[in-house]
Amino acid sequence: MPFIQQTIRTFNRQDIEALNPNQYGVYGIFKHLQWIYIGKGDIRTRLLEHLNGDNALILRHGPTHWVGELHADPAMSARERELILECDPPCNQRVG
Repeated sequence: MPFIQQTIRTFNRQDIEALNPNQYGVYGIFKHLQWIYIGKGDIRTRLLEHLNGDNALILRHGPTHWVGELHADPAMSARERELILECDPPCNQRVG
């Protein structure tokens, strides 16, 4: 897994709402052996937006789990770009 060693979490409302707000960094949404999307920002807020269908393509891929890393900008943007290039997730249409 290209993310720094993490606890893999379930991509569902209960697990995401349990996160503290204002934790900024990068996150990856995936299902068994397939990265679906990599993003950045307030991890709790962004994951809830994705769960609510802000990018329908993400949900169509059937995500089951996610991981994240805490980072401050500009490190967050650089790390997101690095992960997108490495993982090539189908729902990232452009880098960064």
